[in-house]
Order: sequence, then C-alpha cells, then structure tokens
Amino acid sequence: MSGADDERRVCLVTGAAGGIGLAVARLLARDGAVVAASDQRAEELDAAVRSLRDEGLDVRPVTADVSDSESVEKAVEHVETAVGPIACLAHAAGVLHPADLLSTSDEAWARTMAVNTTGAFYVCRAVARRMVPRRRGAIVTVASNAAGVPRAGMGAYATSKAAVTAFTKCLGLELAQHDIRCNVVAPGSTDTAMLRALWDSAGGDRRRTVDGDPAHFRVGIPLGKVGSAEDVAESVRFLLSDQAAQITMQDLYVDGGAALGV
Repeated sequence: MSGADDERRVCLVTGAAGGIGLAVARLLARDGAVVAASDQRAEELDAAVRSLRDEGLDVRPVTADVSDSESVEKAVEHVETAVGPIACLAHAAGVLHPADLLSTSDEAWARTMAVNTTGAFYVCRAVARRMVPRRRGAIVTVASNAAGVPRAGMGAYATSKAAVTAFTKCLGLELAQHDIRCNVVAPGSTDTAMLRALWDSAGGDRRRTVDGDPAHFRVGIPLGKVGSAEDVAESVRFLLSDQAAQITMQDLYVDGGAALGV
C-alpha cells in the first residue's frame, strides 16, 4: 500500500459488477476514493473494473460470495491489508427471484435470504468489526421500497429487504457510540439488469411501471419516470459523505414517489 493510499478514503462496494453497485463505485472513485469493488461474478466484475480504470479511476477488484461468511471475511481482510482501512461500505449486492409466495420454491426463498439478508449481515459485520477500533466509518445498505410496501409476486424479495432495513437500523444504534453511521437507501424501480429481467419474466415494460398496475395493487411512479442507477448512487454517495455527518439509522426512499412517502 502506497503512501498516497494512506491519505485517501478506501470504500468497499459490493454488487459492483453492474447496476447500482457499479454506479456507486464510479461516483466514489470520481470523488477520489480508492474503491474496492466486490462481486461474486468474477468475469463481469473484471470487465466493470476495466471500464472504470479506462476512465482513470482507482478501482480494485475483490471477488467474494456475500452468502459465504468465510469468503466475506477473506475479502474484507484482503482489502484492509492490500488496499487500506475501509472508511465506508456500500452494500448493494442482491438477487431477485420473482414469484407468488405460494409458488416460491424452498431454493428460491433460501437463496434470496442468503444473499440479500444474511449477506448484508456477513459483510457489515466484517467491516464494522474493523471500523470500531478506529472509531469512524459509514455504512449504507441498499434495500428497496418493497421493504415498506407489500408487492404481489415479490414476497421473498420484500421480506429480505425489510429484514435488511431493520438490521441496518439496529446496527446503526449499536455503532453510534463508535461514531459509525449506518443508513439505508431504498430504491424503487430502477433501470438495471434486474428490473429488465423482471420485465421479461412478468411481461412488463417501462410504461407499465410508470403507470402502475391496479390489478396487482401497485401504484405507479408520481414523477413519471423510472429511476437510473446513478439516481440511487447519488443518494448512497451523500449518506457516505461528511455532509451526512449527523445522519444515521435513516431509510431514504429513492423511488420517484412510488411508495407515496410510506
């Protein structure tokens, strides 16, 4: 680790091979941070990191499976040793297996919880344990507005994200005494590969998402547009920044008003 790295903020971003995670990694690196970009998909991660490096950004790939405690621990220790002390964490890794609850398989339920909920626990715990002795740090988990609004056909996903939201707030309460802030960003429909896959499987599209679906008790998006990954990343960036120094245990919805303010 160079002396220059010693003076720069090190940020770990999970789910960084694409979507919101990649957008967060790009913004933080543009701000001058050294970004450790993590994902289980090694090939996609390497391609994403190459694209960021082509922009002149300092991004280091770290392959890890967030649903595996040992994999997470090794990845976090590698970042701390090879890159530097982690100052901020953006946990954006997640999966979606859409299905009515009565049709959800054991495997789909278990995988959703393992990645979305237990994965958040493993990653945040590993990072926070190292932040506590330094008495500083900021953590943001990316949940979903589905955590606060029931969604037909997304019960497993909504449940996992509701758990992540509660987990992050509890963690924030416990870590406040160490001057470590923990917040949640809850996106609504965001133009990512995950949303496009959902459209493909459910016969949806941008117009239907914006207009809503009364048959499934789903309101549309009052702002009249589907959000971008960058829209969500900007909120993550803010909550990790010094400008948010007095903000912790908050749940920020970035959904164009789709949840009607809950």
